[in-house]
Amino acid sequence: MLEIRRLVLLRELAIRGTIAAVAEALNFSPSAVSQQLSLLEKEAGQPLLRKSGRGVQLTPQAEVLVESVGEILDSLERAEAGLQASVTRVTGRVRVAVFQSAALALMPATLLAMASRFPDVRVEMVQREPEEALRETWARDFDMVIAEQYPAHAAPHHPGLDRRPLTMDAIRLALPSLDASLHPVSSLDEARHMPWVMEPRGTASRHFAEQLCRSTGFEPDVRYETADLQAHIRLVESGNAVALIPDLLWLGLDTSCRLLDLPDLPRRTIFTAQRLSGAASPAARALRDTLEQVAADLR
Repeated sequence: MLEIRRLVLLRELAIRGTIAAVAEALNFSPSAVSQQLSLLEKEAGQPLLRKSGRGVQLTPQAEVLVESVGEILDSLERAEAGLQASVTRVTGRVRVAVFQSAALALMPATLLAMASRFPDVRVEMVQREPEEALRETWARDFDMVIAEQYPAHAAPHHPGLDRRPLTMDAIRLALPSLDASLHPVSSLDEARHMPWVMEPRGTASRHFAEQLCRSTGFEPDVRYETADLQAHIRLVESGNAVALIPDLLWLGLDTSCRLLDLPDLPRRTIFTAQRLSGAASPAARALRDTLEQVAADLR
């Protein structure tokens, strides 16, 4: 009989790529992971790993096992959700990954509502970039993710993840006040002469911003780069830069920035995603429903 915990380690290796990464994610030593995988090979009676440079690769036989492990874990998650649903009181833990503007605008009210209505549900929140968080939710590091999708830049899809729309917000050009600006700007085209602040390369927001500027006929002078959108706002307010900022960032914020609508009024989509196998969990369902109510109240 194959040991399920060793099978999970094999699946983790398929997802994370190296024994060191598996050990770090699961708080094991690399030698302990290697030892357990060697025992799994003996149980299977088939070679599961082969040397590849300094690392290892999964054999075709290992790939067969990995696919089956995913199905087993889905079954266990459905069973756990069914067990939780069999009692009248909503209890449990929900691990949710969020990006910055959702953490600022949606989570405070959501956590207060959850604490009031579902005091036996423990919500744990970690800030992650959406593309990374979607993959980690599929890999079972999180139970749910709040993610974003920019126009013409689809967020990645992972099998077995159920997406539900949460809200949409406009993306606008944030400019310094006329008093703070060294070079007054009144349109996106005129912003070609200004320094820009953008998120790091590879992010959806950076791709959207650069493509918008290029379609307007200029290459933005990205002088400042940071994932912290609060820093974007401060750089704009102080007259040092211009930026493209989604409206969710302005909720409850008193700012001196001037906000200009962009051509075609682009909007960002914000959605939740969770594994279908965990959809019946009362705790996860309570969190998702509460998030949707909070988002609806902000419209």
